[in-house]
Amino acid sequence: MTASRLKKGDTVIVISGKDKDVKGKILKVMPDQSKVVVEKVSIVKRHQRPTRSFPGGIIEKPAAIFWSKVKLVCPRCGKPTRISRIKKVRVCRECKEVIDKV
Repeated sequence: MTASRLKKGDTVIVISGKDKDVKGKILKVMPDQSKVVVEKVSIVKRHQRPTRSFPGGIIEKPAAIFWSKVKLVCPRCGKPTRISRIKKVRVCRECKEVIDKV
């Protein structure tokens, strides 16, 4: 997949790894690293130093995963699907419906 096929805010499903079959929204796309950050997927613990605005402690946050491990969930048919691009428009390959303009 390329960066233009996945966007921030898209609902995706994980197709492999420890979080297989988990759905979530894309929080961040990193096209230079070929990765995406998905909510509720690949949760890691970080030790945060106290600051003036944060008391510190152990926080949990999602880590980046490769975008080849996720598939877009079509908002029309609700199935995990591959995406086609036809004339600057993203199209679901399952139901042939337009997802949105690129």
